[in-house]
Amino acid sequence: MKKGKIIILVSPSGGGKSTLARRLFNDFDTLSFSVSATTRNPREGEQNGIHYHFLSPDDFNSKIDTGDFLEWEEFYGGKRYGTLRSEVDKKLNSGYFVLLDIEVKGALNVKRIYGEESLSIFIKPPSFDVLRQRLIERGTESEESLVLRLERAIKELDYADQFDRIIVNDDLDTAYGEVKEAVSQFMNS
Repeated sequence: MKKGKIIILVSPSGGGKSTLARRLFNDFDTLSFSVSATTRNPREGEQNGIHYHFLSPDDFNSKIDTGDFLEWEEFYGGKRYGTLRSEVDKKLNSGYFVLLDIEVKGALNVKRIYGEESLSIFIKPPSFDVLRQRLIERGTESEESLVLRLERAIKELDYADQFDRIIVNDDLDTAYGEVKEAVSQFMNS
């Protein structure tokens, strides 16, 4: 069996990466999602091992200490999220292409580890004003969290040129066509 490869999608909050990822799963049956670990509590309906690996802060710290994470980060409210190397390698060894929907610094670390066996795509909003409007229209952010997400987005956008591909998400269908083509070429290379 041929070993799989990694596809990394990155964008600031509101950039459209989750929507694009869902569409990729509909078009590629060899694409698999890596279940992330988190220290946050499960939301209603979420199941351990399916939506996330829910870990206590002590368990998460232990996995950091033993190098079990490819990447991890602390977010708003002190909650941590990370990608377990064992999850990714298990899927790669089974021949799957693993899709990672992660943050900028984690993506760059995964790219450093897997090199040419990974494709990193930065999904860029057409402008900062459009990004702000998308976040407002989602209706999920308090004024404080909106400010934090926008401040983070400014920093994340500075890293775009370090990715294999930059795709501007001005029109969702056009952006998806570009993402799909890049992923297809990578899978067949």
